Amino acid sequence: MKRLRKILLSLILLLASFTNLSFASEEGDVLRVGMEVNYAPFNFSEVNEDNEGVPVANSPGEYANGYDVAVAKKIADELGKELEIYKIDWDGLIPALTSGKIDAIVAGMSPTEERLKQIDFTDSYYDASIGIVTRKDSAYADAKDINDYKDAKITAQLGTFHLDLIDQMDGVNKQQALDSFPTMIAATKAGTIDGYVSDKSGAMIAIYANTDLSYRDFNPEEGFDIDPMLTTIAVGVKKGSPLKNNINNALKNISQDEQDDIMDHMIKIASFGEDQSKDNLTFFQEMQSIWSRYSSLFLKGIVNTLFIAIVSTLLGFLIGLLVAVIRKTEVNKEKNPIGNAIYKIVNFILGAYVEIFRGTPMMVQSVIIFYGLKQYFGIDLSTMFAAILIVSINTGAYLSEVVRGGINSINKGQFEACKALGMTHWQTMKNVIIPQTVRTILPSLGNEFVINIKDTSVLNVISVTELFFMSKSVAGSTYQYFPTYLITALIYFILTFVITRILLVVERRMMGREYIKESSTGAKNVNN
Repeated sequence: MKRLRKILLSLILLLASFTNLSFASEEGDVLRVGMEVNYAPFNFSEVNEDNEGVPVANSPGEYANGYDVAVAKKIADELGKELEIYKIDWDGLIPALTSGKIDAIVAGMSPTEERLKQIDFTDSYYDASIGIVTRKDSAYADAKDINDYKDAKITAQLGTFHLDLIDQMDGVNKQQALDSFPTMIAATKAGTIDGYVSDKSGAMIAIYANTDLSYRDFNPEEGFDIDPMLTTIAVGVKKGSPLKNNINNALKNISQDEQDDIMDHMIKIASFGEDQSKDNLTFFQEMQSIWSRYSSLFLKGIVNTLFIAIVSTLLGFLIGLLVAVIRKTEVNKEKNPIGNAIYKIVNFILGAYVEIFRGTPMMVQSVIIFYGLKQYFGIDLSTMFAAILIVSINTGAYLSEVVRGGINSINKGQFEACKALGMTHWQTMKNVIIPQTVRTILPSLGNEFVINIKDTSVLNVISVTELFFMSKSVAGSTYQYFPTYLITALIYFILTFVITRILLVVERRMMGREYIKESSTGAKNVNN
């Protein structure tokens, strides 16, 4: 118990260093801009500032570049503010803006009717051209207009107006929307779908990175009937924000020719340069190329993932242990009626905590805690602190039941013996029951640790720069989906494999080799 108290104190001090209760205010000299940093050529990730990229504020060592970044720099200069780029998942951009975590969205976003209900948009800073991406060997690669895709399985990115455009294509087999362009590219290459709706600039990057794809752009008579507002790319700001007029004045100074030059330049950068070709690279050479260029981002993701998993599992175990012990406490109703009433209230609250956090997805919990606390209570948590808090309380809810099961597995005679010796409930738990319980549930603790390594991936919704979020940045910046995620899968496998073996060694030391051997074969533990 002394060791547990020391560990808990150390973790509290460590967490305090990650707490951030104050960001730059909207009236300050900083313009906080949110974007995905994984949607080339609008915004993509780089590992250095060689191409005049901007450091990502919530991901040290990573740089954002692209058309959106160039426009954001010009806006910040016109406003006399310092630009800060925040890497935020697409679904988290609007919550981040409305909660005040960022001042503006510059992320290739169009002012759709649904979005206009939540936020305001400035004038356009880019007008997109829309077409269809298919495989070169597809029967639809030579389509003349949008009605030449009969029976084709076509999709678009979730949360964009592209999905509604598919309804204009006669006879098309409309598919479920997918979460990102890299996902749609992978599905098209695999043959799961026949193609997807894309803007021209994004399609050009995809075709360069995947030479087996082609893009069909249509003139107005052959293509989609689109409200010009939907092809407009604008800056998102909070409702009633004075930034809207200030940004509009800044955008007036960017001519159409300058916009075209910036986009051409960013396409060239995102495509690794015009002098480089991927035609002769094998699949494993592509993996090697991605690793050599983005290894620093992968390694940063690994460190953050392990840190969150280790700290959250330890804190979650302590939370679960405390909850289980309290819920196992018995209060004499006749001798202490007030204490009994208080205990019932506490027990109800702890029971509700366990059921709520076990019964809701951690991704939903993340959004509510991270953005909800800021928007409705003014509590501004740093992403790392929020990540550890979310995973810890989620883990605690699960482990409280594991600990309770471990306590229930102890022979009741031991409780009676301690009571006969005059030991209090807490003395019994601390000196007799908990040490045996920890030994019994150790495999479950190890399993929860391995699960937490993988479950940190859902934290990308609140912009935690763990391994999966970093991988999304690489995939969205290179449009090399399979090689990138194969690297990610190998990293996750190596992490979990090594950690599992380490945990087995720990179990052997605590339980004895004979116990491990018999447990693995389902034999009865003779040591009991």
